[in-house]
Amino acid sequence: MKLHVSLILALLVLVLDFATKRWVESELVYGHQILLTSFFNLVLAHNEGAAFSFLSNESGWQRWFFSGIATCASVLIIYLLRKHTSEKLFCVALSLILGGALGNLWDRITLSYVVDFLDFHYSGYHWPAFNIADSAIFIGALLLIFETFRDKKSNE
Repeated sequence: MKLHVSLILALLVLVLDFATKRWVESELVYGHQILLTSFFNLVLAHNEGAAFSFLSNESGWQRWFFSGIATCASVLIIYLLRKHTSEKLFCVALSLILGGALGNLWDRITLSYVVDFLDFHYSGYHWPAFNIADSAIFIGALLLIFETFRDKKSNE
């Protein structure tokens, strides 16, 4: 997969993430929920930490810590995309992760928190709210795991 194609895919994720977050911010009040189904809401939430609000109650240092991790990971991903252009699924996975990392990085730098809005729940229990960037990172990670097992099996 050519580098520019990988970067376009990452850019699409970034733009979709940005557009959906800004739309949710314009339509919802913080903490307000829109009930869509018996198991899914839209909600405007701010995450100052990482996954599952990890370190969100800290004094603010975590904003720059996670921004640094996202920046380093993005540079590494671009290097890997350049190096492994013949591995299409690997490049798709990394492109999804790159787009998601950049989407959340943008929020951290400009807002000091990440906007989350997808809220799945069951019987009063809520999965932590997440966003398009988080979804892209998750799907990219699943594809990397799949690719690892697929390559291992084909080499035996």
